[in-house]
Amino acid sequence: MRYSNVYINNIAYELPPVVVSSAELEQQLSGLYEALHITPGQLQALTGIRERRWWQPDTPLSQGAAQAGKKALATASISADDIGAITYTGVCRELFEPATACRVANELRISGEVMIYDISNACLGVLNGILDIANRIELGQIRAGLVVSCESARELNETTIRRMLANKDMSFFARSIATLTGGSGAVAVLLTDSSLASSNSHRLLGGTTMAQPRHHELCRWGVEKDGQDQFRQFMNTDAVAVMQNGVALGKETWRVFLDTMNWSGDDIDKIICHQVGSAHQNAILHELNISADKDFSTYPFLGNIGTVSLPITAAIAAERNVLQAGHKVAMLGIGSGLNCMMLGVEW
Repeated sequence: MRYSNVYINNIAYELPPVVVSSAELEQQLSGLYEALHITPGQLQALTGIRERRWWQPDTPLSQGAAQAGKKALATASISADDIGAITYTGVCRELFEPATACRVANELRISGEVMIYDISNACLGVLNGILDIANRIELGQIRAGLVVSCESARELNETTIRRMLANKDMSFFARSIATLTGGSGAVAVLLTDSSLASSNSHRLLGGTTMAQPRHHELCRWGVEKDGQDQFRQFMNTDAVAVMQNGVALGKETWRVFLDTMNWSGDDIDKIICHQVGSAHQNAILHELNISADKDFSTYPFLGNIGTVSLPITAAIAAERNVLQAGHKVAMLGIGSGLNCMMLGVEW
């Protein structure tokens, strides 16, 4: 897919106030570590993640998403009346209905002749939202749209730690350890057509999507019964299989992406990946033959923030002048399902 009239006006984000180190999580798991004879320090050693963020207890997801959305609109000097569509794309949602996007839109005072809806696609939700808004802009249906998301790992992490301590089982630990890489944060991506773009906007050139749904059971996050009328969150991940099959899908998608964009690997100045951890990052760079100096990572201090990981990494890279005007930027996302999405942006 290619675009001729779509711009990423800006990416705004909100970071939670509570910083939680991997050492702190392992301290909570000391009873399990002693029972299973696990040496402390394994979580950071295996993932490269030294800390992540949590929201304060009972913080509404819409609050973080709305705060990021307000920043995006204020930075662009675009009013709520200019927004033709807003979509909330987080894995975490407040209710089955209405769409979490409705509460965010209300906070942003977006109403009237506008599409308001949620999109869900594991860690690729924001990228899906970007493509959905981009299609509406390219078709001339709207001039501007907003993609928002907020993820919270606190509740799932706390539940997982309690279950680990209750089970003290190595196989359960192995299936659940990926859960502890999770972080929290919120993001808003504002897209416009050329009439609302500024000199600081970034042109969305195109992208590629590919899928291997036969691997849909490798990573599962949901709720399960825990007594009559009681439910609890769970997450089970075959981390090795996810990485192996995800990287294989990424390699196949990369080939099609370069052909779609009419780029070679040398043409790309910087890449922004979905942030999982050091093993995944190293594997994807190696398999795609991408030099490490083209990469920028946030997982060591933010962890894996699901849908928020890739866009917040791009925003921080821009703040630190890693992304500069004129750069050809490849955004690479691989998510549970398995799905893979790669976008090309002229920064």
